[in-house]
Amino acid sequence: MSVSVAGARSEDGGSGPRIAVLDYGIGNLRSAEKALQHVGARASLTADPAEIEAADAVVLPGVGAYGACVDALEASGLGAVAVAAIERGQPFLGICVGMQLLYAGSDESPGRPGLGVVAGHVRLLPAGVKRPQMQWNRLEARSSGHPMLEGLVDPWVYFVHSYAAVDSDGVVATCDYGGPVTAAIALDNLWATQFHPEKSGTVGLAMLSNFVAWAAARGDATGAR
Repeated sequence: MSVSVAGARSEDGGSGPRIAVLDYGIGNLRSAEKALQHVGARASLTADPAEIEAADAVVLPGVGAYGACVDALEASGLGAVAVAAIERGQPFLGICVGMQLLYAGSDESPGRPGLGVVAGHVRLLPAGVKRPQMQWNRLEARSSGHPMLEGLVDPWVYFVHSYAAVDSDGVVATCDYGGPVTAAIALDNLWATQFHPEKSGTVGLAMLSNFVAWAAARGDATGAR
């Protein structure tokens, strides 16, 4: 399974597409940055709206509590920047709580609005399962041939979460955890994963490589920013 991107040179930036990893002061954002660099992207943490707008793609990671991430996005001003990037059509990837933030809200923090760019709601994992789901689990593809899943054979990925989106638009993969759980979505220029690709070994790097290659191809088709 390849995790290379055409033109990639090194883990400190390469010559691939420029990817802005939103730096809103939560968790270990650098692990996503380093994984993207590893597959050839010129990825960097940034809170600069101009740099984010100029990027070929944008990534919103997230770890920890939903409410704390909402607070951090509001305090940094990057919530509106993220929505603007999605509305502009920039390739955009949400990871874990970064995926949950794309919805209108979460049962984890009632009354605390998310970004509201994807239909659906984030709810507690079903009764009868251990919470959080902190384990490797197998992806079940719901959308045959989607570029996010290209080349992923028998994909096992790493989850750490107690909440997940339900009634969601754009589901391309689920996992079985007391029933089907939304694991990944894709809507035009927006991809998001409930699992952590940067912690999912070869499969996760391959998925990130797919995102980087897709971002590069979209940039070539629309002209460099």
